[in-house]
Amino acid sequence: SAETSPLVVFENIQACSLKCLSMLLESISGLTVNDDFTVEVIPEINVAVATFIKSIDTEEFVKKCSQNKRVKELKITARLLELTRSIKAENIPASVSADYISAYFESVQNGGTPVSDVQLFPEKNSAIITFCDHKGNT
Repeated sequence: SAETSPLVVFENIQACSLKCLSMLLESISGLTVNDDFTVEVIPEINVAVATFIKSIDTEEFVKKCSQNKRVKELKITARLLELTRSIKAENIPASVSADYISAYFESVQNGGTPVSDVQLFPEKNSAIITFCDHKGNT
């Protein structure tokens, strides 16, 4: 697909707080955190994900990040997050059916995109939902 992901993954972020990373990304992109993009830290794997609300060339942004002096000093790496058609839903009650999950995600109030498959894992109270295209994963 010619479409690029609006999500950028930053790895090896232990030397940089969320506030520091947000300011750094604002400086590189010229955009404003919370208005133009959001940043979520996943501390368990030492990663942050920037989601661009404003449409930008994320490939060019990743390139700018890799050339940035401060990013290099902090040894942070940036890459596009691959587009996916599947998500994992957690904390699903055992009584919920695959049909209910499909109807939920296909509902206009919850995103309204066609679901192609639901795999239930009742022992883990989770499910993998696969959409007909990657836009459902948002």
